[in-house]
Amino acid sequence: MSQPSELALVPFVSVANMMRLVMSLGPEQVLADLARYIEDDFRRWPEFDKTPRVASHSRDGVIELMPTADAENYGFKYVNGHPKNTHSGYQTVTAFGVLSSVATGYPILLTEMTILTALRTAATSGLVGRYLAPEGAEVMAMIGNGAQCEFQALAFRVLCGINRLRLHDIDPAATAKAARNLRAQGFEVVECASAQTAVEGAQIITTCTADKQNATVLSDNMVGAGVHINAIGGDCPGKTELQCDILSRASVFVEYPPQTRIEGEIQQMPEDFPVTELWQVMLGAVPGRTDPRQITLFDSVGFAIEDFSALRYVHDAIKDGDCYELLDILADPDDPRDLFGMLTRSA
Repeated sequence: MSQPSELALVPFVSVANMMRLVMSLGPEQVLADLARYIEDDFRRWPEFDKTPRVASHSRDGVIELMPTADAENYGFKYVNGHPKNTHSGYQTVTAFGVLSSVATGYPILLTEMTILTALRTAATSGLVGRYLAPEGAEVMAMIGNGAQCEFQALAFRVLCGINRLRLHDIDPAATAKAARNLRAQGFEVVECASAQTAVEGAQIITTCTADKQNATVLSDNMVGAGVHINAIGGDCPGKTELQCDILSRASVFVEYPPQTRIEGEIQQMPEDFPVTELWQVMLGAVPGRTDPRQITLFDSVGFAIEDFSALRYVHDAIKDGDCYELLDILADPDDPRDLFGMLTRSA
């Protein structure tokens, strides 16, 4: 049998190679690089095709496709969210993604995105914090200490200078895990018995929980003036973390309103509830934080352009290294019109 041609081969980044890539560069450098790619793409937001992600919900969780494209490339991510998975040894979130050439339709990258999604989510949070967090912020409360926790902490350190953390999770083992990992990374960590205790003295509050059953992680009385809330756990209909009174007092910033109104914290509010789109803040077209006492809220649900940015970054990052392999996943007959002949000649 003949060997596949170059047109048949697509660069593939496995989990092992993604870990090699991240650790060779350093997680904080990767987070900083991802933030730069995301910011660059947000600043050219009108150039992208945009649509809310396509979601298939079941009693156990959700499976989603997240597509977008600019004039040169098309990208999509397959991702699930199954909160009960951890009880049986599975990840709550897994993902993979593809970047393709718009000109030919041929894929130019296939990659794992479970690790990459954790990195891009954190990079987006830290990037937004750079625009919205109060000046001189030093302490972040992390409510929800699961798989995303450490990535968020690293992103806020590299992008916002945060090195003091107050952790709480309804599962003490999750907090102990996060505290152990984060102290090893040089963070000053306080483990807190309640969410109320965790937010005391924090200028940034990150909520990062997974289960729909805990719809009020942060109540109105826990949020004082001048804080920035990074709400990243709400990401589907019926799943929220914040009491709605907080939204009424806050300046709310979102990625893509048609998706956030379905999945984010603002699903609790009227359809005309005012929000500010982050791409406009990053362009300087509208202000971000305008007052030291202002409560800013990033109602994060994750949008496809962030994944597109992450795919672009990986595609660029692997060019001069060996953190990928080539997969024969595209049929490439000698005559493009004779796919059947290719099949019969393979016997």
